[in-house]
Amino acid sequence: MNLSRLIEHHADRFPERPAFGFGDAVVGYGQLLERTRRTAGALRENGVGRGDVVGVLLYNRLEFVELMLATSHLGAIFMPLNWRLAPPELAYILDHAGARVLVSEPELEPSVEPVRGELGCERFLRVGEAGNGWEGLAELVAAAAPVPEPADTGPDDVHRLMYTSGTTARPKGVAITFGNLQAKNAAHAVELGFTAADRGLAAGPLYHVGALDLTTTTLLYVGATSFVLPRFEAAAVLDAIERHAVTALWLAPAMVNAVLAEPSPERRDLSSVRLVVDGGEKMPLPLIDRLLAAFPNAWYADAYGLTETVSGDTFLDERHTREKLGSVGKPVLDLDLRVVDEQDRPLPPGEPGEIVLRGPKVFAAYWRDPEATAQALRGGWFHTGDVGVIDDDGFLYVVDRLKDVIVSGGENIASLEVERALYEHPAVREAAVVARPDPRWGEVPVAYVALVADAGLTEEELTAYCRARLAAFKVPKGFRFVDALPRNPSGKVLKRDLRQRERVEQTERAAP
Repeated sequence: MNLSRLIEHHADRFPERPAFGFGDAVVGYGQLLERTRRTAGALRENGVGRGDVVGVLLYNRLEFVELMLATSHLGAIFMPLNWRLAPPELAYILDHAGARVLVSEPELEPSVEPVRGELGCERFLRVGEAGNGWEGLAELVAAAAPVPEPADTGPDDVHRLMYTSGTTARPKGVAITFGNLQAKNAAHAVELGFTAADRGLAAGPLYHVGALDLTTTTLLYVGATSFVLPRFEAAAVLDAIERHAVTALWLAPAMVNAVLAEPSPERRDLSSVRLVVDGGEKMPLPLIDRLLAAFPNAWYADAYGLTETVSGDTFLDERHTREKLGSVGKPVLDLDLRVVDEQDRPLPPGEPGEIVLRGPKVFAAYWRDPEATAQALRGGWFHTGDVGVIDDDGFLYVVDRLKDVIVSGGENIASLEVERALYEHPAVREAAVVARPDPRWGEVPVAYVALVADAGLTEEELTAYCRARLAAFKVPKGFRFVDALPRNPSGKVLKRDLRQRERVEQTERAAP
């Protein structure tokens, strides 16, 4: 069980069929196999072997996919990195994962250089030519002897590490096995009806399961074609759909809003699109109507999924789009889903509780974190930390989150991670970070801060302090200075009160 076996299969049957397109470049399955073997050779000659972690900090590009396939070919572990992270965040992940090699590109190297001396990586490779202490990947690949045979990996071997924000102050590494990916691909191919005739569009960042797994890896599975945008731009999405007759794409809610905000999207020829997968927040009916007007032949599939399950656990089927508005649908093939109470007992329809999942697409473990793994997978079920309700017809509705995770533009922000950065400031006595509703991003973080006595810290100074330590999307978009945080009798911060305050203030600001 190996991704490169999949490419071998397609290359043998239809070597000229396009696998990926990027700009004017198109790579067929036969060429993709050759490039995979050569890239594997370059990695092997730089010390990468079975079980080694390869960190990849790249924008969307063909090399991203080739590195994913090449690490699989060697039996190594692919680790895509969020290019929006701040240098200290990258350093933590690379160190925690034990990455042996880091591959990046010149534009992103400023995120690495401040912490490069702290990293345990043995090799630093860059896309393009060598320079600035980085070896040139293209030169290494051109000179490398190809690796003809893929490693003999099985379903329990780790294919990929993806670090995700959760309820802890540090991100957790999700270990996704080859078996998890295989089960996800099969389930999505069945659920979404993908065939080799499909033409997908990777418009979001490939370091995220949305762009990587809700379309791209499943399309590889069935031998279809994916077109890759370097980064999300609403106008570029519409242009690509028209140019390539795209049939399927994933868009986070913020991306949907941006695409529909383009001048007259209904006048574009978007008739080729048969599937738009969305997820992360409820879409109001008027927005769904606009989406379906712009994409007249599309099935709008509202979805629910997590990094720990390789995305896409439930989908709302086409005929229930309006009848079950607000639902994220039913579970995919071979996935069990329950809503349970605090004692993990199944709840009847209509009763809210925690969503738990079980099946072959559920992750194996949190990397180097047995305690978190045992807690999340207790009783043989993955406890998502999300609150849901199942109706009498078996449709799931996600109604709340147990975790204090803020979802901003499709990105997860752990409030504890932002709070940890704030507490490192000597003038901050206590801090709590909560979500504020935002019309563009869905949610943005805001911080309630109590300062030490006589501290004269300003909002501008705190913003600058956070920007030096956190990715830009994690930096609070507002600071509320308070004398003390609200707490219950046991001393726990009442974040629900703070969230309610933000909702009330947002409503008041929006009032005429």
